[in-house]
Amino acid sequence: MNDKSLIETVKRLLREHGEIVSYLFFGVCAMLVNMAAYYVLYELLDVGNVPATVLAWLAAVVFAFFTNKRWVFKSRRETGAGLLAELTSFFGCRVLTGILDVVIMAVAVDRLHGNGVLWKLVSNVVVTVLNYVASKFFIFKQKPDKK
Repeated sequence: MNDKSLIETVKRLLREHGEIVSYLFFGVCAMLVNMAAYYVLYELLDVGNVPATVLAWLAAVVFAFFTNKRWVFKSRRETGAGLLAELTSFFGCRVLTGILDVVIMAVAVDRLHGNGVLWKLVSNVVVTVLNYVASKFFIFKQKPDKK
């Protein structure tokens, strides 16, 4: 495969699957925010596992809301009511997956004495998949055009 055909293939994939590619990119970025915050809090500042998990989750959720809204799902709701609805449903769904994150971390690290950073990665993968489904089908779903 030459460079030109590779570039054309990448362009085609982005046109056909741009939303998923964008979500994966910003999902990885949010995961890095989560992992970095957790690492700094838990490993460097000696904050407890669960409080570090919650604070890292909060940092990642704030980052994810703005990136998902603007660049992944390209939501154009800018009115106070529309923005509040998105924000409320986004944080509501994220609270549920945040609770799952805390449970995974509490069991794997505090109860089973697993490696915190490794289990944070595992937990983030599970949570990222669930968050995509919630964002795609419930939070930033596009309303059909009225004709």
